[in-house]
Amino acid sequence: MALDMENMNYVLPFVVSEDEGELKDAFERTLSVRELSGEAAELADYWFFETVVRLHNKSEGKAYNGLKPAGMDWGPIIPKLDKAIETENIDEFLEFLLNFIREDIKSRFDDVIFKKDYDINDVEDARDYINSMLDFVDYTQKFYKYVEKG
Repeated sequence: MALDMENMNYVLPFVVSEDEGELKDAFERTLSVRELSGEAAELADYWFFETVVRLHNKSEGKAYNGLKPAGMDWGPIIPKLDKAIETENIDEFLEFLLNFIREDIKSRFDDVIFKKDYDINDVEDARDYINSMLDFVDYTQKFYKYVEKG
């Protein structure tokens, strides 16, 4: 839309203010090249999209590793989140996410409980239990810290 409407404000919020100059330069160059031919417009648009994504990734401390194809399957989170934002109702999204978290943590917990009553003379089973228990503790602790940090 930014290119079609010739208004970079459609993409400007995706980059930090320090990179506005580079984005503006890329935007202006793209608009001027788009007028040359359909093939030039296609190439210029692609370069502009790459620039926006690269600058956006840079602001998040991520490396640029190319554009992702349109229609790519991002899993269930993004469509459900998009719907929640569109409808301004988070209930369905929260229910999905909380059920997912509940099932995942319960499954990990059940694995620990299943392995808990190992035979003390079976070292492999004991190790299996210890690994399962430590993985569960580590996972839940990291999950908690990640959420707590915001």
